[in-house]
Amino acid sequence: MFHVGGARSALYNWAVARQSGGTFVLRIEDTDAARNKPEWIDGIVSALAAIGVSAADPAFEGPYFQSANAARHREASLSLHEAGRAYYCDCTREALTLRTGSEHLGYDGFCRTRGLSYEPGRALRFRTPDEGETVVVDLVRGEPAFPNSAIEDFVIARGDGSPVFLLANVVDDLDEGITQVIRGEEHLSNTPKQQLLWQALDAVPPVWAHLPVIVNEKRQKLSKRRDKVALEDYVAEGYLPDALVNYLMLLGWGPGGDREILPYPELERLFRIEDVNASSAFFDVKKLTAFNGEYIRALSPAAFAAACAPWLAAPHAPWPLTSYDPSVFAAVAPLAQTRLALLSEITSYVDFLFLAEPVHDEASWAKAMKEDAPSLLRGAAAVFAAAPVWAAEPLKEALESVAAEHGLKLGRAQAPIRVAVTGRTVGLPLFESLVVLGRQRTLARLAAAERRLAAAGAS
Repeated sequence: MFHVGGARSALYNWAVARQSGGTFVLRIEDTDAARNKPEWIDGIVSALAAIGVSAADPAFEGPYFQSANAARHREASLSLHEAGRAYYCDCTREALTLRTGSEHLGYDGFCRTRGLSYEPGRALRFRTPDEGETVVVDLVRGEPAFPNSAIEDFVIARGDGSPVFLLANVVDDLDEGITQVIRGEEHLSNTPKQQLLWQALDAVPPVWAHLPVIVNEKRQKLSKRRDKVALEDYVAEGYLPDALVNYLMLLGWGPGGDREILPYPELERLFRIEDVNASSAFFDVKKLTAFNGEYIRALSPAAFAAACAPWLAAPHAPWPLTSYDPSVFAAVAPLAQTRLALLSEITSYVDFLFLAEPVHDEASWAKAMKEDAPSLLRGAAAVFAAAPVWAAEPLKEALESVAAEHGLKLGRAQAPIRVAVTGRTVGLPLFESLVVLGRQRTLARLAAAERRLAAAGAS
């Protein structure tokens, strides 16, 4: 599944590439066979497309596969050895622990001067400079400096000769002409090692930009083991891709002023990687949901109906397929559109129209069906049956007369009527709902509710 942090990084890369007339490169780093499946790659491509990072755009290249460049990785590792920038090492973890007295200390350089040649089982280590420091020029974090004495002679090829990720990543970037690397801050610790490799290969390192970590409400880094982090899960819950894009773009950056709800083209135009804040970014689900509601309300009627369509059909819809009537939905869609925060909420707003009987929420029933509920139901049924015109305003006036007879405000008198007809205390405007439901079904549900109350009283 596609992590929202990866989606944020992709959007920032996409904006920079398109602003500069450059290219966004999707590379699948697939050298770990256990973590590589074709369907997962398809999921990455489709998730990117959902947020507008599309393979159909000229600015998009890939997917490329790291495994396809294995020969170049090996060639680079051998060239570093031939140039004296790397050496072979046969130290085991156990031997290193015995020498250093701790399994947590870094490599001690034991094989630096032994002049070992390659044999199966011997790793190839990069010879880190003894003195000086490696300065990383970072568009977000300034110029952090890493003392070379603190960087161990790290492995660049395994005992079977296959290069490790650090080297493969640098060689791929070099071969693909990568000029800017925009990624999460968890990779910053790898950057001085990669920069040393770029320089050892006689190449100019790319421009770095390490984005702030995204945290939850407890200010803990978002974790797939603890938090909802998959972009697909948010889409499946009813968040619009445009709302997700807008919100993700603001996790660490802002367009200035009080503006937050902006279409992506405007966000792309205003975005500057140099203005990204280095502090951690809070993933506020409540704020994202508010964004989503704004985007839902901005949809055209046709776009709103299309966006709701997946929830109005199997497997989401709680009603039989044959019960659904698009014209009935169209009649209440404008009322629902102003109330939804998530597209998935649509079924709870309109299910009473397509189910044979409403599904009564028991908490709502208990709250609405007070001692005067039977007489309110009977009074409403009488005035509704006699209403000369089945329209919202006459129905409202009719129920107001019933409420006045009971010395109640209209809101209190509506409660048992709404629950009897829709099953819930909260929903679409009552009288407009009754118009769409129809006189016959409305009266039948009022009568059914009254019978239930009578049966409960008798028992």
